[in-house]
Amino acid sequence: MELPMMWRQWLARHDRITDVLPAVPLLVIAAGATAAGQHGWQQPRWHDVVWTALSCVPLAFRSRWPLGVALFTVAGDLTLMAVAPHIAPTPAASLIALYTLALLGSRRTAWIVGSVSAVAITGVYAATHAESVVAGASLLRFDFALAATALGRAVLNRRQSLAAARERVDHAERTREEEARRRVAEERVRIARDLHDVVAHHITLVNAQAGVAHHLMRANPDQAYEALAHIKDNSRAALDELRATVGLLRQPDDAPGSRAPIPRLADLDALVGGFQASGLSVWVARTGAPSPLAPATELTAYRIIQEALTNTHKHASATRTAVVLDYGVHALRVTVTDDGRPGTPKGAGGGHGLIGMRERAIAIGGTITAGPRPEGGFQVVADLPLSLAPSLPDAP
Repeated sequence: MELPMMWRQWLARHDRITDVLPAVPLLVIAAGATAAGQHGWQQPRWHDVVWTALSCVPLAFRSRWPLGVALFTVAGDLTLMAVAPHIAPTPAASLIALYTLALLGSRRTAWIVGSVSAVAITGVYAATHAESVVAGASLLRFDFALAATALGRAVLNRRQSLAAARERVDHAERTREEEARRRVAEERVRIARDLHDVVAHHITLVNAQAGVAHHLMRANPDQAYEALAHIKDNSRAALDELRATVGLLRQPDDAPGSRAPIPRLADLDALVGGFQASGLSVWVARTGAPSPLAPATELTAYRIIQEALTNTHKHASATRTAVVLDYGVHALRVTVTDDGRPGTPKGAGGGHGLIGMRERAIAIGGTITAGPRPEGGFQVVADLPLSLAPSLPDAP
């Protein structure tokens, strides 16, 4: 396998040798044709071999000047056929030159030169050999000239088709790589959003409970001990969720089941209990007829409630928060309202938490609004679709 590769590389560095290589079999064929007689093999007619060799000399430059070599070679063969028809060899060099012109030149030029050369070779041969232009030998030369041009164009079309196919494959490969990079970027954003939700929620609770424990350590050790127990539970929950979230990066495949989120609305009581243990009163109500939710909708609703309660605990001087889940026909409305002071800053619209809530809602086709209320406090309202599948139009 290495020898043919080395041979091709060597030929690629020596264009003149590559161009003149077809002359070798032409000389062998010319010598064999003149040596074959009616009564067996005889001495080759060396003058025919010499003329064949001379006609092949211009082929050494056929790849550099294909049009000039084709015109020169055809003109030389026509001159030799007209001056010395009895020793003129078959114009094989002209056929190679016409093939090269069709391969490297323009389509129009190749067919014009090929057609004119075919007619000229046929006419000169018929005139010098006293034959009809429709005789077998004359037509054979006509067909050979056109066939050389057609073969060159066919090879060129084949090469262009292969090049176009390779370009399409390369483009598809680049597109797949770009799509993979885009998916990786989206996955990083999703994981960063999950990590922010988990860390912000649990660390906020741990900080609040640590403050309660520090305040009650001397006055009421029992309640301080209970606060420390809550810190332990929230820390363990934070570690578990962090481990589950980061573990998604280690999955060997991309199956949807391997990426199923852990928290659901069924875990809402545990979430609310953690905030209540840290001193925030949370009231939860469900209205409407509860219906099955898409997993993405359930995760989004849970994360929005978690982030809203975290923001309330971190930024608002609120003592009471209401969470309302209103199940509609096609959407779930999640409303989180607190009783913080009017104008209490909560980073509306600019914090990572609110940005993450908005991105989550938009990602599943929902909407979300968040802002302070005129009477005081802060409110988050999210409308999330119950199902992510497109709904069918009602029958008329």
